[in-house]
Amino acid sequence: MSAPTLIAVRVKPGASRTAVGGTHPGRYGPALVVRVAAPAVDGRATAAVLRAVAQALGVRPAAVTLHQGATSRDKVLAVQPAPAGLADRLTALLGGAAG
Repeated sequence: MSAPTLIAVRVKPGASRTAVGGTHPGRYGPALVVRVAAPAVDGRATAAVLRAVAQALGVRPAAVTLHQGATSRDKVLAVQPAPAGLADRLTALLGGAAG
């Protein structure tokens, strides 16, 4: 089994709608911005982030897990197995603005 692909994300909870895209100069390097409508209470925002990133990457929700940052806005997610074209999808998401 190959090692998971790690993705740094910056969470913006309480947004008007869920969106994935854009770059934030995060703690772990350039981070993917993920806006979620869920509040940052009892892990609801983190769960929403996992679902949103899985959908944006076109993988099963179970393929995206929290690697680091359970209570932080700066998180590291693990994607395993990594789908074909993951690097291209991430590049497009990092360059795009989360509307």
